Amino acid sequence: MDERSEYQVVGKRPIRHDGVDKVTGRAKFGADIHLPGMLYGAVLRSPHAHARIVSIDTSAAESNPDVYAVMTAEDLIPGPTVQTVFLAQNRSENVMARDKVFYKGHPVAAVASTSNIVAQQAVKLIKVIYEKLPGVFDVEAAISQSAPILHENTKAYSLGSTDYSQSNVLGHEIYELGDINKGFDQAELVFEEEFKTSTVHQGYIEPQNGTASWSEDGKLTVWSSSQGHFGIRDQLGRILGVSIANIKVIPMEIGGGFGGKLPAYLEPLAAVLSRKSGRPVKLTMSRSEVFEATGPTSGSLIRIKMGFNASRQITAAYAYVAFEAGAFPPSPITAAAAAIFAPYRIDNVKIDCFDIAVNKPKVAPYRAPGAPIVAFATESVMDQAATEMKIDPIELRLINAARKGDRRADGVMNGSIGVIETLQTIKSHPHYLSEKKGVNVGRGVSLGFCRNGSGPASLVASVLSDGTVTLTEGSVDIGGSRTAIAQMFAEVLGIKAEDVVPQVGDTESIGFTSVTGGSGVVYKSGWAAYDAAVDIKKQIIKRAAIIWDADEAEIEYSDGYVKHTSDPELNMSFKQIASQINETGEPIIGKAHVNPGGSAGSYSALIADVQVDSETGKVDLLRLTAFQDVGTAIHPSYVEGQIQGGIAQGIGWALNEEYFFDDNGIMKNNSLLDYRMPITLDLPTIEAVLVEVPNPNHPYGVKGVGEASISSPLAAIANAIHDALGIRLRSLPMKPQTIYSNL
Repeated sequence: MDERSEYQVVGKRPIRHDGVDKVTGRAKFGADIHLPGMLYGAVLRSPHAHARIVSIDTSAAESNPDVYAVMTAEDLIPGPTVQTVFLAQNRSENVMARDKVFYKGHPVAAVASTSNIVAQQAVKLIKVIYEKLPGVFDVEAAISQSAPILHENTKAYSLGSTDYSQSNVLGHEIYELGDINKGFDQAELVFEEEFKTSTVHQGYIEPQNGTASWSEDGKLTVWSSSQGHFGIRDQLGRILGVSIANIKVIPMEIGGGFGGKLPAYLEPLAAVLSRKSGRPVKLTMSRSEVFEATGPTSGSLIRIKMGFNASRQITAAYAYVAFEAGAFPPSPITAAAAAIFAPYRIDNVKIDCFDIAVNKPKVAPYRAPGAPIVAFATESVMDQAATEMKIDPIELRLINAARKGDRRADGVMNGSIGVIETLQTIKSHPHYLSEKKGVNVGRGVSLGFCRNGSGPASLVASVLSDGTVTLTEGSVDIGGSRTAIAQMFAEVLGIKAEDVVPQVGDTESIGFTSVTGGSGVVYKSGWAAYDAAVDIKKQIIKRAAIIWDADEAEIEYSDGYVKHTSDPELNMSFKQIASQINETGEPIIGKAHVNPGGSAGSYSALIADVQVDSETGKVDLLRLTAFQDVGTAIHPSYVEGQIQGGIAQGIGWALNEEYFFDDNGIMKNNSLLDYRMPITLDLPTIEAVLVEVPNPNHPYGVKGVGEASISSPLAAIANAIHDALGIRLRSLPMKPQTIYSNL
């Protein structure tokens, strides 16, 4: 992408503010915390996927002189006993099992001791008697007539009229637009297919961790590598029964999250153990614990029915979407409903979404939650339709592309969206126009979508006397948001991005800011940066008026300079004004707190060229070109990296990654040696093409970029395999043995 000419800082590629610390090893992550007198915690986890806890005997651990504290679920505030399951309920029971364990690895007890090794030995002294229960490990097993019920006293939430009490269906959402029956009556060609996807993990490199220190005056301080320290604070308040005014959460650098580091896992345990021992306590998960006890994304069962008329327009679309929630709700069915038909203009739609309990860890968001799963289904059917109707797959999508003013089935009316622009860019791209060469070489395309988010955000900026600005924000930085936010701030004031020093404040040093998720950080905190910079701009004009003894109306600010409109001799740079702050008045501090609406969804696409070995079923990726409507690319290098990262994760989801369970619900591939994520040898260079359709609802046109790209690889690769071999695969992952068995 060419750098944008209309801006001085936005759209450019300045230094990454966090880069030096990270490449030199100075950046501090959660596991880097070392406090005086600190203890180390270990967690006793269930060996069973489903069992009733008959008794827990902690006496042997408590009598061990090296053990300073022991805890069970009795030390936490219980969740509701008889509940309508919705949203954040049962969070306490996921942190530590109370009456039943619902997955292998479910925490049962924890200890604090003098070292990791001693703690791991001591926790084994706790004796638990279980009554083993039958389990269910996928959607179909969970909803069968003979399935054991995981939550006996729970009634499902419903956005429809069906009562699912005493069932593993935890929720049912129905979305309707138009008349589905009328739409299928108008169709001349109808496609109806079923798709299955496996449970997969986000695959972040840094394991979950948490350190807590409880002071004598009842104040709790927590150090956490999370995607939202305010969210962790609020979860701690509910789980511990402590006022959030007495909880301070300090955000550390985070080694990947992708949605998986939104829930609190270890922080509440560290807090309880610290309170009991009177000393700081740190817990860190092993890799197997990460796989077995933190939220992956849902496995699923999807049924799609789509009708087309003679003009190749979609007349109706129906989807049955059943997602695993894991042990507790919710699964991302709401987001899936928003995404499943989002790229297309369809007048008649019905979507049935089901949230289903299974004996696996409670699911957590994973980069565009729900969207990759449903895009795999929809885009596979679109490719099938294009093949049977003998039309170019991009042309078919253009005929049906969603436009501004169209209403999605989830009720949202499209604003300024870039579906058509993205498709047109693909159609004219050299990759799409190139010839395929080789045996069993295929090309596939797919669209993807993420609705993007927003939320409350706070920011404070202080002008220093040397003309630099310290900027404290509330959004945890995962993908380079500190730099992007600094760029937007600098753009308003006409200063260099390098003169802005951004940092993420703790929960006591900055106002409430919602989590880093939903591709919403640059949108919401960027808006706060804009407002704070405008605030400072006004103060600079006022300060110049004082210096020149002039009326503020006679002074203008542009490109980093204040100028007197009638006296060209009177002009000063931002740095010159800053150097006189203390002599001319009070400190110059800009602040902003926002909760902006209007974040626009992002559309992505992928062209995938593959070669398939017909003797083994192995898929080699030959060429990948990713396209995404990014609104405005604030820092193009970061944006390209986000797109490439999403594509890489989608490739793993498509070809290799899955949780493999035995008949007892025990995960057998709980290490990075056995859980097959893509490595560099698996991937060609991923070209990222930035399609910029600015969002008119944001000062700099931001939409959000972090998530949409993961939605397109699953179907693009499946469609490429069909193009190469003539077979359609409707279950993930498309591993060699699956492909070979279909030849």
